Amino acid sequence: MFLRLSRLLKATGRDLIVLWYACRIPGTPVMVKLISILLAIYVFSPIDLIPDTLPILGWIDDATLLALCIPALLKLVPQPALLNAREATDRTLSRWTFRRNRS
Repeated sequence: MFLRLSRLLKATGRDLIVLWYACRIPGTPVMVKLISILLAIYVFSPIDLIPDTLPILGWIDDATLLALCIPALLKLVPQPALLNAREATDRTLSRWTFRRNRS
């Protein structure tokens, strides 16, 4: 279960960065940008459907919402803007990689 959750978080984290760069591109529709802003407000807002004070359930609803909405929003982004956003994400993440074979 934890392995699947960690894979989901890694994929969602990369897609989140792609969505960030896609929203910065002028060719992205305004509706995608607006929904992205509303999603971010909901995730960081203290007002939730399930309060974050409940230890696990409060976080699961936010994670589920992100895991469902981010891929759906990326499908609405035009292909050229999505390719530019993926290239920018790859450049950013390549700077953050850690060397595993340090001797």
